[in-house]
Amino acid sequence: MSGNLRSNIKIGSKVKVVQKQDQRSGKLTEGVVKKILTNSPNHPHGIKVMLEDGTVGRVSEIIG
Repeated sequence: MSGNLRSNIKIGSKVKVVQKQDQRSGKLTEGVVKKILTNSPNHPHGIKVMLEDGTVGRVSEIIG
């Protein structure tokens, strides 16, 4: 599922995010969504979320 639509992302969803410092390398970090930070219904680079461990990044992939 695409991480570009806010409606696809729920708190508690398992996702892979790209952190700001990893945008060039494309390194993905896996975690569980604690908070959705983007207010708009969609974003071309992915919806920004905070994971349960405090990591902030843009969703590139929704696992479940």
